[in-house]
Amino acid sequence: MKRNLSRLTIPYVVWMALFVVAPIIMVVIYAFTSAEGGFTFANFASMGTYAVVFTRSFKLALIATIVCLLIGYPVSYMMSKEGPGFQRIAMVLIMLPMWINFLLRTYSWMSILENNGLLNQLFQKIGLIALYNGIFGTNLEFFPMLNTQGAVVLGMVYNYLPFMILPIYSVIVKLDGSLLEAARDLGANNFNVFRRVILPLSLPGVLSGITMVFVPSVSTFAISKMLGGGTELLLGDLIEQQFLGGAYNPQLGAAISLVMMVIVVVCMVVMNRFGEGEEQAVML
Repeated sequence: MKRNLSRLTIPYVVWMALFVVAPIIMVVIYAFTSAEGGFTFANFASMGTYAVVFTRSFKLALIATIVCLLIGYPVSYMMSKEGPGFQRIAMVLIMLPMWINFLLRTYSWMSILENNGLLNQLFQKIGLIALYNGIFGTNLEFFPMLNTQGAVVLGMVYNYLPFMILPIYSVIVKLDGSLLEAARDLGANNFNVFRRVILPLSLPGVLSGITMVFVPSVSTFAISKMLGGGTELLLGDLIEQQFLGGAYNPQLGAAISLVMMVIVVVCMVVMNRFGEGEEQAVML
């Protein structure tokens, strides 16, 4: 039986070696070599000139993750308290945008946020732009929303919000109701039940959601390119430029990718340790 299981795992091991391990090894090799093929640390030393891009990427990714958490946790909690029928409908509504191509979803926000887009047309019709001009003494014809950091964060939240909702919901909906009843029997009100029981027990889902939102947000390039107009350069855009753009420098691109991977792995380890500490505290 064990031999059969080991044989079944061979395709997965080969797949991992070809499409996970081998690319990482190539990134490491490129990161520590020069264009001539010699060993060097110059690729990492030159990254200091892109400190602004690193800061902007992690700042926007962190903002998007916090917004997704503030929206996703209440939605997940309310879904878990409703009946099965409502939960199924809510799940379909949450997943429905994910069935549409990622680029098409982002392009739709371009038409909504552009200067003559749907939002600005709505603001003009309801008189919001005129009211703003009257209060602040400006002469705006539209609100500039596209090609801003706010538009980039909005695109991240819209595209990655389901990745926050689903893990939290899957944990909360499986909580043992007897624990909540026991807490209430011991005199805890609804707020204390949530703070001392529900929130700590749902922390694994929260940490999973944070990871699933933060990692793609910090490495995205399509959202920043389309909604940021190329003016809000992020790490994904910078790496793409090094491999595909006019500034072709795969060694530098590999070094940036390697540093970003290390930072993301460190963040994940810290969050997992934090989650383990919270679970132990609840058990005590």
